[in-house]
Parts: sequence; C-alpha cells; structure tokens
Amino acid sequence: MDNKRKIINDPVFGFINIPDEFIFSLINHPYLQRLNRIRQLGLAFYVYPGAVHSRFHHSLGAMHLMSEAINQLRSNGHQISEEEKSGAMACILMHDIGHGPFSHVLENTLVEGIHHEEISLLLMNRMNQEMNGKLNLAIDIFKDTYSKRFLHQLVSGQLDVDRLDYLRRDSFFTGVTEGNIGSARILKMLNLKADKLVIEAKGIYSIENFLMARRLMYWQVYLHKTAVAAENMLINTLRRAKFLASKGVELNVTSALRYFLYNPVDKSFFEKNFESLDYFVDLDDNDIWCALKEWVNHSDKVLSLLSKGLVNRDLFKIEITSSPVSQEDIEKKVVKFTQTYGLSPEDASYLLSSDAITTDMYREEDDNITILYKDGTAKDISDASDMLNIQLLSKKIVKYYLCFLRDSK
Repeated sequence: MDNKRKIINDPVFGFINIPDEFIFSLINHPYLQRLNRIRQLGLAFYVYPGAVHSRFHHSLGAMHLMSEAINQLRSNGHQISEEEKSGAMACILMHDIGHGPFSHVLENTLVEGIHHEEISLLLMNRMNQEMNGKLNLAIDIFKDTYSKRFLHQLVSGQLDVDRLDYLRRDSFFTGVTEGNIGSARILKMLNLKADKLVIEAKGIYSIENFLMARRLMYWQVYLHKTAVAAENMLINTLRRAKFLASKGVELNVTSALRYFLYNPVDKSFFEKNFESLDYFVDLDDNDIWCALKEWVNHSDKVLSLLSKGLVNRDLFKIEITSSPVSQEDIEKKVVKFTQTYGLSPEDASYLLSSDAITTDMYREEDDNITILYKDGTAKDISDASDMLNIQLLSKKIVKYYLCFLRDSK
C-alpha cells in the first residue's frame, strides 16, 4: 500500500484508490487487518495451490467495486450523496469481519447458533462506539434499514459486489477460468428502477454468463469433493478437541482457541460475555494450524490421526452418491475403524462423516435479477433470457457423500 497516495495495487483490478482518511482508518483497523490472516477459500488450497488469497484481499476488491457501482448509478442521474457512498463502501469493507478461521468451519464447531453475519454486526457496533457513531449509516445499510434499499442490494443480493468480486478473485487465484465474469460490463449496465437495482437490456448476456459462472465455480471450487472432505476432516478434528476439552484433557493451544474449546460458546454466551468478542478477534487460521501441529503427537489417537492427516494432506477419502448414505454403510466403516485402531465405536465415529451438499444458484423469491428495456418496461431474467433455462439454474441440486479416514494400516 502506498501511504502517501492512498492506493493499493490489487492483482485482480489493478490500482484501487482509497478515497479518504475515514475509509483508510477502517482498512487499518485491527478487525480488518485480522482478515489478512484468514484465507478466503478455506481449505481449497489442497486442490488449487494458488488459492491462498485472504478475506482482506476480497474486502478491498468488493470496496472497489462498490465505488464503481455507485459512480455508474450517479452517471445515470441517480442522486447518491458522498456520505451515502462512504457508508456503502464502509459497509462492504466490514461485511466479512465476523468470519472465523476457515470461514464456515468455525460455525459448525467452535461456536453454535450464531451466524458470521451476526458476529460481523456485533463487531461493527463495537467499532461504531470507538468511532463515536461514524458507522451509523454503514450499519443501517448492512441491516437493510436505510431508506435507499438498493445500497443494501449492492452489499447482499443477487448482483451484489461481494459476489462480483469473489467470483473473479477466486477464479484468478484458483486458475478456474470459468469464473472469470465480466464484472466491469455488469457494473456498466447497472441502473435503478423504483429504488431497486436493474440491469439494462444490453447487459443480459453478461448476466447469463455470471449465472453460469457462479454455478460452475460452486461445483468446481466451493463444493469440490476434496475440499468438502478436507473441511469435514477439520470439523471432526475440532469437534474431537472440544470433546476432550469438556473432559478436562489438556490441549496445547493459543489462549484464543482455548477460550472456544473450553467454553460452550453460543449466541447467548456471546451476548452475555463481553470478552467473547475479544477472544474472537484474536482467532485466525494460524491458531488452528499451530494447534494441528501440536496435536499430531497428542496421546489421544483420534485427535492425532486427524491432525496428522490435515498437516500432511492425507485427507479423508470421499464417495459421492445420488441417494443418502445408508446407516449400514456408516456402521461398517465404524466397525472397521474400531478393529483397525482399537477404538470404541464412539471414538471411531470421528474418523468419518456423512451428509448432503446442496446448491441452487438463482431463487426468484430471494432477490430476482431484473432486466430494464429502453421503453421503461422490466422483466425478470427468467423471462428475458432466451439462452438460459432459469428453471434448471434455480433447481436445487443435492448430492450425498460419505468421507472417511483412508486405510493407513
């Protein structure tokens, strides 16, 4: 970062301008800087070695696209004040600060019943107190309580700048070219009708490409079977560590990770214990990696096996099926592990995982994409597109899997 000129050289979008000291102070805030230590794609680097970019990268890119989007709307004659632009940029900058290590893994293990967006809001409110209310507008936009609701759509919607950045950025760092959407073209076609984001008709092909790219990226990157297997292995490792902690077993971990392993942290716990957020913002990917390296040699066989597999990339094997995995198949694996490693069935159950993965790319009831024609009429993309089968795109796809420790004996 060039401190004098307030610019950042981004590998995806080139030079990103930091408009003022307010935004610069947010970028330098410890909560934002923490995102440098959290990988955007979690464990996808096991599949795509280049996928080591951070959530900080992503937040900066989304902020840049927010600025571009607002400039485009202004050029179409829509009134957006400097205060509103600054609030929207601040909002998208902070939208990910509630993410824990390896993103959604934390939500399934170390904390319960609280979504990362709720933690983001808790942290925004704390920052707002520090900054004497300067984030009021950003928080209103985040909560979708501000009068100009299209600003929230730019933060969270079918065509939000969050998605426009992560598709291009994740495509760039993984090398999966199908995700390289025409974000600049989409933003150029952005307009408003009745306080809602729309895309001008000449941009329809860019939207079709965007929807297809998102579908391909989900199955090739976000839900890649090896990444799913690795994530389940890490979830089981942290579940095992938390179980051992509940039994009073000593685990060599950082103080931040210790707090979440040795306490039953859920939404009410967060709200009642002020120090929870302090420990949370000290927690990042490094805490987990340090723990895994220590646990490789732990006396607990299950914790050791799982940790060693993650450190050395000896990951769960995964089998994908079109129907739910039978309990009989699961029990067969459990019996095999009890015999192979001399474990109880309860302990052996940590060495496998079974669930479903689902995705639906476009749901009209959530926040549809509207195409605006020159005569002022508007149509949903599902009616306007003559190429895409939107019904097929919106169809929920379900795949089932069984992943388990590979034979090592």
